[in-house]
Amino acid sequence: MRVIASAPHGGGLGTRRWVLNAQVPASYARRDPEFHLAKLGVSLGLAGRGVGMLTAADVRRYATAADDGVEALATVGLGHPVQAAAPDDGRPVDLVGTINLVALLPERLSDAALVNAVATAAEAKVQAVRELGLDATGTATDALCLVCPEQGRAHSFGGPRSLWGARLARAVRRAVVDGAGTATR
Repeated sequence: MRVIASAPHGGGLGTRRWVLNAQVPASYARRDPEFHLAKLGVSLGLAGRGVGMLTAADVRRYATAADDGVEALATVGLGHPVQAAAPDDGRPVDLVGTINLVALLPERLSDAALVNAVATAAEAKVQAVRELGLDATGTATDALCLVCPEQGRAHSFGGPRSLWGARLARAVRRAVVDGAGTATR
């Protein structure tokens, strides 16, 4: 599968075989998340290169939303919402509170369209956070992973008014809103 991800393990753009959203305690303080996630993958029998994200949110309480072929999964922690462009307030950046997103697209997107789709998914997440009444753009530790097939004709666009970008945006927004209903603030 073709993946673009901001995850600490397997992030970037490329071919991956698995995606893991691992729960850690709120007190998690390891400074080697890539190594830790690689070990977790091995312990779970996951073979090959994968994507690994971390969250203190209860991963059993994930939310899913679908829109005409696109599926989004979210774990939502809103303990420490932030404004992306706000001045540094001196708080540690590793405070608990993470929105992790995984979205599955059923058709191949070009590399440029995948990059565009990352922006679209982030915009949809912000829209959801605002609709939840928070003056924030997310949290300081949010991560996302978009997955599409490696084969087939590549769609050239991933923006919010493109075929797959629009579906992605609606699915991500709904998953974040629904996931917030299970989150603790």
